[in-house]
Amino acid sequence: MIIFELACAHGHRFEGWFASGEEFVRQQEQSLVACPVCDDAHVERLPSARVSVSKGAARDNAPPAEPSEERDTPAPAAAGLPSEVVAKLREIVRNTENVGRRFPEEARKIHYQEAPARAIRGQASRDEAKALTDEGIDIHHGTASTEHLPTSARGG
Repeated sequence: MIIFELACAHGHRFEGWFASGEEFVRQQEQSLVACPVCDDAHVERLPSARVSVSKGAARDNAPPAEPSEERDTPAPAAAGLPSEVVAKLREIVRNTENVGRRFPEEARKIHYQEAPARAIRGQASRDEAKALTDEGIDIHHGTASTEHLPTSARGG
């Protein structure tokens, strides 16, 4: 098992666990590796220090863990966001269909009942998002702190 430090095109940093370096490359080439925050498949490996620990060495030689007051404070989750935000983002990703750049087209189809009503997410330019809003199509934009999150809409 190998752990790589990864980042998406939007700068979200996270780690990925792979059977080997070759397995990471294979999955990356097939767009199987995606950012857990924004679902971007344009993921690159970041430089990291190479650490090698023989089996059992870390367990046998490690000093006992010291109790720490900091453990009571929730640690930031992926991409430096609070764990509650990451949990909500993961819930959104799990419960929506990623239509990618087809978002404006799919949102219109749902709004005009040309496609089944469902929760979708994807990308839309500012102009496309404004046009959808002007048509009365309810869309939800990312906020300033989550500006790279996919736009999502519900049929209605």
